[in-house]
Amino acid sequence: MNPQDHALARAAVTAMHDELTAYPKPGLVSPVDSGAHRDMDFALMCRSADSLLEPFAALSAAGRTGRPFEQVLMPLGIEAERGMLAVTGGVNTHRGAIFCLGMIVAAIARAQSRSDIPSPEMVRTTLKDTWGAALEAHATRDGETSHGALVRRRTGRDGARLEAALAFPGVFETGLPAYRAARQAGLDDNAAGIETLFALMAAVDDTTVLYRGGLEAGSFVRQAAAGFLAEGGCRQPGWFEKAEALHRAFVERNLSAGGCADLLACTLLVSRSCGEAQPQPASARSRLSGPR
Repeated sequence: MNPQDHALARAAVTAMHDELTAYPKPGLVSPVDSGAHRDMDFALMCRSADSLLEPFAALSAAGRTGRPFEQVLMPLGIEAERGMLAVTGGVNTHRGAIFCLGMIVAAIARAQSRSDIPSPEMVRTTLKDTWGAALEAHATRDGETSHGALVRRRTGRDGARLEAALAFPGVFETGLPAYRAARQAGLDDNAAGIETLFALMAAVDDTTVLYRGGLEAGSFVRQAAAGFLAEGGCRQPGWFEKAEALHRAFVERNLSAGGCADLLACTLLVSRSCGEAQPQPASARSRLSGPR
């Protein structure tokens, strides 16, 4: 296997760990607490992320040579899910991340076969040109018992599969611009990640939110995120306490924007793989930017 595939897989797992470590994320698992997830904690989520190193390397290798979605990439993703569930004792920690990050990994690898450091636009175009038609077909054939199918029947909204079929507008049109702006404004790794998460929450129909609370919950999440950003986001004084208060409100409502968390990890991976930003060493990070 190409050493680039192992490097890209490590970058994907690092992005997952960075998303997990960020705080305060409304309703989501972090080192501080488990948010609205009674069956998960930070240690379990980290073990789950680590279990995906070899599966992501396999997806990178397949993507690098443009292997077909249904015959190769999808079976690799299903095998990754099996391994994840074995590690977590059956808890669905990262099924959505396997799909979203797996396709992003494949697209980056394919783009790298043409340019050592591809641009985000090149990665997105590669995804569309290589697997766009297959992903569009897959989005309409979602299994009847999946969260996505249940949400579509209940609310008429689509989730991760439509996001992939459209070549991840959440990542390329919302996440990356928000992350760039946050870093240019001088926000540290943690605050930039939180700012980007709120931008995603304000813009994306999150399947996890809709599954848990329907359209009312979706509206609440969008409005809460948009309000936080309108007040200045993570650049306003007291942002940490305001985000933490929203975290508690989400937990009370049993809401968690898990789909947006996956897109945040995808955003970090694309940004770093395209040379826009690099993760700081753990010792140099200011992870929990606010008072404890």
